[in-house]
Amino acid sequence: MVFENLLNPVFFPLLKIPTLFSIILLSFLISLIITLVYKYTTDQNLMKQLKEEIKRLQKEMKELKSNPQKAMEVQKKAMQTNMKYMSHSLKSTLFTFIPLIIIFSWMNSNLAYDPILPGQDFTVTAVFEKGANGEITLNAPEGLEVDKAKKEVKDSEVKWALNGKEGEYLLLFEFNNEKHEKELLITKNQAYKPIAEKIKNSRLELIRIDNNPKKLLNIFGWKVGWLWAYIIFSIIFSMLLRKIIKVY
Repeated sequence: MVFENLLNPVFFPLLKIPTLFSIILLSFLISLIITLVYKYTTDQNLMKQLKEEIKRLQKEMKELKSNPQKAMEVQKKAMQTNMKYMSHSLKSTLFTFIPLIIIFSWMNSNLAYDPILPGQDFTVTAVFEKGANGEITLNAPEGLEVDKAKKEVKDSEVKWALNGKEGEYLLLFEFNNEKHEKELLITKNQAYKPIAEKIKNSRLELIRIDNNPKKLLNIFGWKVGWLWAYIIFSIIFSMLLRKIIKVY
């Protein structure tokens, strides 16, 4: 969370534009950084030689289909060369792994869900361990409307319907002499509080704000969220950049 907050001043402008454009831009920038780091942290002459050798051995294997024993020997050489290529490739990962994890965490915290808009109906869910019973009360502050504050626990879950004005709220839940809080944000901007709050040492296991998962692309009926959109665009950009920058 600390590292994510450090990225907020840098990436905040991305929250002002359509999320799909933000994902495209981040995919390009991350692919460019990874490609440049890879290029300058590996011996490109060696990588080129290994790649050419792998292609040569693969071609030789196809030509030796009628000689299985010889083909197996060539396949063994190809695997050894490929392992050598992979081991050199992994060196660049040491420089990019942690920064990528931090950036992905920021993206998940800011781009994965739609915000809850002022006046929009939404739900809040409390999840209980199996066999839990009793009543739970949601005390909503001024500015929020709740269908019914006190509800009975059934089938390990309780759901409330809410609606409210723009602003930040603190929801208070009372269950079995316990009190638990959950932050809520209602805004027109691309922003939301952490979706779920895990509860420790209680039969109440989880409190969740039911923001809708953001769908950025519709590919022949397959609705794609931020992660798959990032993967698709990053593959495209990586392939193009490796050719342009001549990375092996």
